[in-house]
Amino acid sequence: WIPESIDEEDVQLVSLVDDFAALGVPRAAVLDAGPSPATELMVAYAYDTIHRGNPVGFFGMVLVLEGTSVALATRAADVIETTLGLPKKAFRYLRSHGSLDVEHTGFYEGLMDRLHEPSDQAAVVHAARMFYGLYGAVFQGLRNAPLLAVAA
Repeated sequence: WIPESIDEEDVQLVSLVDDFAALGVPRAAVLDAGPSPATELMVAYAYDTIHRGNPVGFFGMVLVLEGTSVALATRAADVIETTLGLPKKAFRYLRSHGSLDVEHTGFYEGLMDRLHEPSDQAAVVHAARMFYGLYGAVFQGLRNAPLLAVAA
């Protein structure tokens, strides 16, 4: 499942670049931008969890990212598009993520049902709590996102 998920993320990156291009942001600008500080910290925490703590804790991040997408991605796309008067074609990534992650969460649930070690379960819960805060910081940082300024 993990190798297929990595390949899928590569495809999603292309979709995200296409969405920014639909807003007039040059593809090179998107690809050269790199992650925001909040995103970089979230990814660093994921690596740290795997290497320093219990690697199973990584699934706490999966819970947050996949679960949040199911709950919010499609709705967020609709609200942002309507509020800002942006073209529908600029939200393919968000709209596909919402529906796609429904399937992912079902698979994830099956994986978590196989975790029987209390230390593994605790690692996932602890990491999920951390990732909720870290992921929230990613969204708070959007106000100052340079790519959004290019699109404006």
